[in-house]
Amino acid sequence: MKLNKTIFYLFLGTSLALGTTSCSDYLDTEPITDQAVPLSDTPYTTAVQAENLMNTIYNGLGNEYWQLDYFFNGDAQSDVAYMGGDNPQNQQQAEYRIQATNSNVSRDWNYLYGLINNCNKVLNYVDNIPDPALTTARKAQMKAEAATMRAMYYFHAVQLWGDVPIVTKAVIGVNSQNFEEVYAQVYPARKPVSEVYALILSDLEGAAATLPSSADKYKVSKGVTLSLLAKVNATKPSPDYAKVISYSDAVMAQGYSLLPNYADLFDNAHNANAESIFEINGNGSSIWWWGASMFVGNDWKKFNTPSNDLVKSFDAEADAVRKTATVKFEAVGWADNYWPSSNYPFAWKQRDTSGNQNNYILRLADILLFKAEAKVKTGAFGEATTLINQIRSRAGLTPIATITSEADGINKVLHERKLELAFEGHRWFDLKRTGKAIEILSNRRDQNGNILSYASNINQNRLLWPIPQNQLDNNPNLTQNPGY
Repeated sequence: MKLNKTIFYLFLGTSLALGTTSCSDYLDTEPITDQAVPLSDTPYTTAVQAENLMNTIYNGLGNEYWQLDYFFNGDAQSDVAYMGGDNPQNQQQAEYRIQATNSNVSRDWNYLYGLINNCNKVLNYVDNIPDPALTTARKAQMKAEAATMRAMYYFHAVQLWGDVPIVTKAVIGVNSQNFEEVYAQVYPARKPVSEVYALILSDLEGAAATLPSSADKYKVSKGVTLSLLAKVNATKPSPDYAKVISYSDAVMAQGYSLLPNYADLFDNAHNANAESIFEINGNGSSIWWWGASMFVGNDWKKFNTPSNDLVKSFDAEADAVRKTATVKFEAVGWADNYWPSSNYPFAWKQRDTSGNQNNYILRLADILLFKAEAKVKTGAFGEATTLINQIRSRAGLTPIATITSEADGINKVLHERKLELAFEGHRWFDLKRTGKAIEILSNRRDQNGNILSYASNINQNRLLWPIPQNQLDNNPNLTQNPGY
């Protein structure tokens, strides 16, 4: 493999080296690239450089993955939205005919692994920064935040692609002289889903023991780590529902509470509110200021057009509170098979196109419904009912009476998550986690009740994305997912 090809690979956001696949605590990791950058020659020497590294971790929340793709992937691939827009790459995703050459898939791979590399830089090098201004306590907190963020990125990657490379070491300083030494690390192979989840849990469990409680909703806190532990334990191949419940309770013990008025969550006047656990600070500068305009506005056809199914689900419940906060109807200058041009819906939760609106990554309602799901799975139907009704009460809805079986309970939890969390990026992962994706998505319909022509494309293979073709071309150790 030629060096120029390697450099191409590296600078696409995958300048990463394969480290150990052990589940040892993240605090024990050491750079694998001693021969490229010796520990004694750490590239970071000051507290300012360390803090700048931390800024790269959080500033990454302003890239296209978090401002556009996550919401599109989570909703347009599900039953709550049609694709909207006219981008062929997005059409492939929404119609379950995605190709390995899809540029969105390549972009998301690069973003996630680029962000993982930033986390690895902190985890690998912060302990070796000699500046006395960087205290031992601050170093420990930095590593706990970076480990949590790395776990979150891997959690997304494993749900999107299944088996993925495990990268725990940053490659810094690769050149023609040391290339042969780091070749194997630059080109990692995929690791089984079970190993990826083991790393995720190791990162989160180590971080949870270190992180303090915090009211800062824009940085990783103990509440963020505990929330991710609840979600990961519900999603991994062999779910641990007792831990889902335990971690959900620990989240609630951090002092979060539901906002009394659902609409306040998205009015841009209640940022960093009591329900928020982790959110992206939309300050109009370091965050992608035009993200909201991808979803609202009638100047061109927007992404994530609300589906007929979603609107009918709101109407069937007489759920005016959440419908009004979630969907906005306007007249538009185009027509399609989904909605009449005289009354066309838009996803309305991201509505401030000035660039100042925050986006939620985690909020309490999400965690309460994860706990309800775990209660259903452990046979505690009455407690699950109480949790669901807690969410419904805020929306002014009639409580559900009973849960009669596990299947009934999961359907009720999924229904509530659909109405509560629409256009927050969760639905695709929800359907896959609960085994409902093929059943529900193969029955997607248009405004006339006809099954969509592409609904039959969904199958088991299409529940995972293809490994990007450019990664396969540059890394001979990667293999493609079945069906691609």
